[in-house]
Amino acid sequence: MTESIGGTPSAWLLTHLELIPPHGRVLDVACGRGRHALYLARMGYRVHAVDREEDAVADLRAAAALERLPLTCEVLDLETDPPPSLGIGLFDAVMVFRYLHRPLFPSLIEAVAPGGRLIYETFTVAQALRGRPTNPRFLLKPGELAALAAPLAIVDAREGDIEGQSIASIVAARPRR
Repeated sequence: MTESIGGTPSAWLLTHLELIPPHGRVLDVACGRGRHALYLARMGYRVHAVDREEDAVADLRAAAALERLPLTCEVLDLETDPPPSLGIGLFDAVMVFRYLHRPLFPSLIEAVAPGGRLIYETFTVAQALRGRPTNPRFLLKPGELAALAAPLAIVDAREGDIEGQSIASIVAARPRR
C-alpha cells in the first residue's frame, strides 16, 4: 500500500528541510495522498496531515499505521466560513503544496510556533497559460504569496518558471519570543 501513496517530495521542501528541527512537529495542510507527510514521518518528524478528501486521508492513515509512523491524519474541510483553526503556535513547520485558499492564511500563520516556519508552494497566474489549474481563485498574482504570509518574515522565496510550471514558493519564519 505504501508504494501507491506518496511519491517524491517537492524540491522546495527538501532544500529547506534543515530549517525544521529534528523530530519537530509538522502540519501538512491539504496533504492529498500524503507524499510530504509520509516522507517527513519516515524521517522521524511528528506529522499531522489534514485534507478534506476522506479516501485520501484513509489511505494515508493506513500507510502510516502499517509502517508505525509518527503521523496522524484528519479529514478537515479547509474552506469553511470562517476557516478552521489549525492550532495556535503548535507546529515547528506548517507546509502547504499545490493548494490555495486565501482566507486560510491567518489560520496557517497562527499555527506556526515561535521560531517555526511556513513552507508554501503553489501555482501563479502564469500557470493558466500552460494548462491546469486555470481558475484564478487557485492562482497567485505576482508577489502575492509573500504578502499573504505577513507578518511572518520571509527567509527564502522564488517565483517563476520552475521545472516547467509557473510557481511561487516561500519559507517564512515566526520570530522566537
